[in-house]
Amino acid sequence: VQLQASGGGLVQAGGSLTLSCSVSGGMSSVVTMGWWRQAPGKEREFVAAVTSGANTHYADSVKGRFAISRNNYQNTMYLVMNSLKLEDTAVYYCNADTKKWPSPFRWSDFVAWPGSYWGQGTQVTVSS
Repeated sequence: VQLQASGGGLVQAGGSLTLSCSVSGGMSSVVTMGWWRQAPGKEREFVAAVTSGANTHYADSVKGRFAISRNNYQNTMYLVMNSLKLEDTAVYYCNADTKKWPSPFRWSDFVAWPGSYWGQGTQVTVSS
């Protein structure tokens, strides 16, 4: 499975961006997908995730502003980011997980142990 993230850029605070993550080499094997981000001098942090059944989960810091989705036919995952803040500035990485977690699925497990496949990252810079 190979991931290609795109859509980053420079945007003013309050603006919007949409990130895309294209999957090649096995979208049918991908169960859960997500976005993480890493700001300068900080650890990588979870942003949002979506299961194959379109269930979603968000970090509190982006809840109500970001929306994650996936289109399995187009082999693509999206992250629509609205009302961007200065603190959203980071490199955004997409992740794909082929693990079939035991039931009941717990988002905390996926956040702690994301999939093995990472995209190369796309820079999002929010300016004042």
